[in-house]
This record gives sequence, C-alpha cells and structure tokens, in this order.
Amino acid sequence: MDEPLLKPEVDPPVRVWRLTSWLLHHVNARANRIVTQHFGRPSWRMWYAMLAGMDQYGTLSQAELCRRLGIDRGDAVSVLNDLEDEGLARRLPDPTDRRRNAVDITPAGKELLFKLDAVVDAAQDELLGELTRDERTQLNALLRKLIERPGNTSGREPAAE
Repeated sequence: MDEPLLKPEVDPPVRVWRLTSWLLHHVNARANRIVTQHFGRPSWRMWYAMLAGMDQYGTLSQAELCRRLGIDRGDAVSVLNDLEDEGLARRLPDPTDRRRNAVDITPAGKELLFKLDAVVDAAQDELLGELTRDERTQLNALLRKLIERPGNTSGREPAAE
C-alpha cells in the first residue's frame, strides 16, 4: 500500500478501535479515494455501476435499474444523460409502459465497461493488497452478509477475485 489508512498522528482510544463501524468508515474513505484516483474522473464511479447494471440485466426501465443498484432516480437521470450523450447507453420506449423509458448499454458502453473493469481490479488490488485471496473472499462474504436481506439476492454471484 502506498499510504497508511490512518495518519501516523491518529491514535484512537481502544474503545474506538473496537468499533466495526469506525473501522468501516475509515476503510470506506480510503476505498473511495483509491477508486476515484484510479478512475481519474469522479463521475466514472457512477458510470461504472450503471453500465455494469445495464450489461448484466439487459434492457430495463430506468426505475428498475435504479432500484437494483440502490441509486436515487434523480441522481441517475443526469448520469444517464451523460452516458447517452457519450454514446454509451441509449433510452428507448419501455415496451411494457410507453410512459417510461427503458435503458440499454451500447457497444461503446460495453467497450468502456470492459476497460473500467481493469481499472476497478487495479483499485481493488491496491486497497486489499495486504490480504490474501482467501482473506479477500472471506471479507467479501462477511460484508455481503451484512448488507443482504431476504429477497434481495437477484442472481448475485460472489465476485471473482
């Protein structure tokens, strides 16, 4: 790792060190920094999630894509506008409800997604470099256990390490 998670002068009391929430907060802050640095553009974090969603789920309504990704619909509109402007996604009439738009990834979007996969992998390696492959798998399993709820497992497969 190129930088410590905490600055050398940070010396939290034992009560704080034992708090998983405190530890997760600091790991999350570092993860956000690393991923944003690797992407080079802050907007690409959301672009990546939306492109990955469209690639995995195929053509679906904007509302369904947002629901599956846990993204606010209002935030997604501007991201989808950007993706469409760049030729990475397209909106089309929803075949089940003409009042709604469906969204789909374009071939250019798939190409960018493939490139961003490599960027994300490099960021993950930087973040988790001190962990073995087995430890990474265990960490992912534990984190998924904390965030998954019954009925919220829409075909998810464990991430490849």
